[in-house]
Amino acid sequence: MKKINKILVANRGEIALRVMRSAKEMGIKTVAIFSTADREALHVRFADEAVWIGEAPSAESYLKGEAIIAICQQLDVDAIHPGYGFLSENATFARQVAEAGLTFIGPSPEAIEVMGSKLAAKEAVSKFDVPLVPGTPSAITDRAAAKKIAKEIGYPILIKASAGGGGKGMRLVEKEEDFDEQMERAVSEAVSAFGDDSVFIEKYITSPKHIEIQILGDQAGNLVYLFERECSIQRRHQKVIEEAPSAVLTPAVRQAMGDAAIKVAQACNYYNAGTVEFVMDEQLNFYFLEMNTRLQVEHPVTEMITGIDLVKEQIKIAQGESLSFQQEDLQIRGHALEVRVYAEDPKNNFLPDIGQLKTYVRPQGLGVRVDDGFEQGMEIPIYYDPMIAKLVAFGKDRTEAIARMRRAIAEYKITGIETTLPFCDFVLGHEAFVSGKFDTNFVQKFFTPASLQVTLTQEEIEVVSIVAAKLLEARQATTAQPSPNGVATTSNWRKNRV
Repeated sequence: MKKINKILVANRGEIALRVMRSAKEMGIKTVAIFSTADREALHVRFADEAVWIGEAPSAESYLKGEAIIAICQQLDVDAIHPGYGFLSENATFARQVAEAGLTFIGPSPEAIEVMGSKLAAKEAVSKFDVPLVPGTPSAITDRAAAKKIAKEIGYPILIKASAGGGGKGMRLVEKEEDFDEQMERAVSEAVSAFGDDSVFIEKYITSPKHIEIQILGDQAGNLVYLFERECSIQRRHQKVIEEAPSAVLTPAVRQAMGDAAIKVAQACNYYNAGTVEFVMDEQLNFYFLEMNTRLQVEHPVTEMITGIDLVKEQIKIAQGESLSFQQEDLQIRGHALEVRVYAEDPKNNFLPDIGQLKTYVRPQGLGVRVDDGFEQGMEIPIYYDPMIAKLVAFGKDRTEAIARMRRAIAEYKITGIETTLPFCDFVLGHEAFVSGKFDTNFVQKFFTPASLQVTLTQEEIEVVSIVAAKLLEARQATTAQPSPNGVATTSNWRKNRV
């Protein structure tokens, strides 16, 4: 076993803090890196040591793999935790870390490589009897043949970038006459976003749920799944609300999905923490989508229902330790929800709304967890993902978890910027969400900016009317005061108003 004594966290913000807190509890020292924009960030203050890595743009700071490794060598660092985003799924970086004699807290470079390509991933898992969405088995080279396959599969279909993610390089084609135009757009987006023009076709599941399975594996080949997360509430194909467990899975489907996730991990000799993503139709048939070879943003909900600290398990596995529990030891206890608090304006197509946190007061109380990297007065930088925090609520069941989350959202006070909190509260109160009868099209089906307009109760309307009447009386009294000779004077307020 290779004991880890010092970890450099190659990330920023809330995930850097999240990793450092678990490391501190394990008696492990931490090193932060920071860009010019993050000089006063909370993760910089929390770490035992902190080193400036470069200017604000990611390419000049958090993506400088060789510079990060050099810092580790200077400070006698044993291991690097990449968090998520940035270099977390970069096989070249993981390989460079190992070649430098450091430990990469994550899977092998080979596993990252295989699962980093959707086509390579599909080919690998196809040998392990994992359900796959009907589609092309390889990248499209013959457009006429691809169009023929699309017709055989049946429209609607998706054209997807092999190296894609976050909805980029993905186009929905509803009828054959749109095929060529959407193909051109998908290829163009794939090249622009990923430098790779490889695209493939999949059958489009019309009312899809996005369900993912958390797995853990050690370097001796032991694998377990830590149940599912429901991630269907999305905007622009990116998650906003997640929960565990799903409201619709039966125990039999849960086990089948868990077993399939283990097979996916076996297909690439996976170890450490990973997430296997599936798309599910209305009949609860599920199909493999992809594997994320890192810790997920939504990992806290799994931690809440299992009681397992996933970051600590990552570190233990990286040290060469075997899993201390087996599948039969794991149980679902209670229900957890996570909402991503983004600096975005849901009334304006969820566009980023960068600025200063003039007011920033976190919610508190039983069953509420806030993972963030900001405090009042700080600026939200324009250079990075606009997520401010992850707000997590836990309850004995789904009903209590939803009620607790809505209470926490009401307590969360943020001014100076627009956030997704009102949108999340709208979702949590919607009948489709409460019933569990929702899919990834929730925003398109149910949400409009008008959904967030404040509506008053009759009692509130009466109170507002009384206050307005009192204000009017006061204004009239000041604008028509009697003169000393008993003649009323008129006010110039309206005349002078510009």
